[in-house]
Amino acid sequence: MMWIFNSVFGKIFDFIFFLFRSMNPWIGMILISVLTALLMLFVFRFTSNQEGIKRVKNKIKAHLLELRLFKDSMSLSFKAQGNILRYNLRYISYSTKPMLVMIIPLILILIQLNFWFGYEALTPGQETILKVKLEEGHNPLDIDISLEPSSGFDIQTPPLRIEEEREINWRLQAREKGVHDLTFIVNGQKFTKKVSVAQRPLSKISPLKVKRNFINELINPGESPFPGDSPIKAIEVKYQSKDMNLFGWSIPWLFGIPPWLVVYFALSIILGFVLKGIFKVQI
Repeated sequence: MMWIFNSVFGKIFDFIFFLFRSMNPWIGMILISVLTALLMLFVFRFTSNQEGIKRVKNKIKAHLLELRLFKDSMSLSFKAQGNILRYNLRYISYSTKPMLVMIIPLILILIQLNFWFGYEALTPGQETILKVKLEEGHNPLDIDISLEPSSGFDIQTPPLRIEEEREINWRLQAREKGVHDLTFIVNGQKFTKKVSVAQRPLSKISPLKVKRNFINELINPGESPFPGDSPIKAIEVKYQSKDMNLFGWSIPWLFGIPPWLVVYFALSIILGFVLKGIFKVQI
């Protein structure tokens, strides 16, 4: 069931970005930020106490003015500050419900956007590390595993088996552009993982394929999961993080937050405030 949901939800983003895949990623980012701002305004309008928010904001403004007018009176200043705090707390209470309604769809949106804006496809000639993570109880030194040759990649090293991490790693070199299926034979069973080489500026890239499990599939919905009885826990391809360049300036990571996420939140919030007057939404 989770894979069906992930597949349908993922198709929505495929449709949204379909016409923008060959364009600068900023075009797609602006588009999805506008749609997110509209979604946030819609949720805020129909799940919050709009009249209550309007009254509270007017009260806060009145007490701020009172604070300026009676700044020489300590008693009146303290009273105004107390009222400002009281109405701010009420404002927060009015905003809590729409934020709670929004949090789950926002998390699902962020998971999908990470595939489109989080990673840079490999380029022909570029090397990468392919990691196969095994489930507990499976020793990488004992398991029978092989990686089949592919026209899209050269296998640079034999499998490196790391017992402590339950990992088996290969170093690969990309050779041909396209989305390639890497095929593994594990104890006689076949498993595949998609790898992207030289894709369009805005492309969906899945670095991790996981075993069937509700949480695993929720967080990593890019590819259909491995069967529940598989000895493989996950297969990962190491991609570089995608840069967001603005007029030649590379937007940095901010407190561990990737550049695309910084841009997405900033644009969505700014556009939300710009559009709130048009749709008559109190925020």
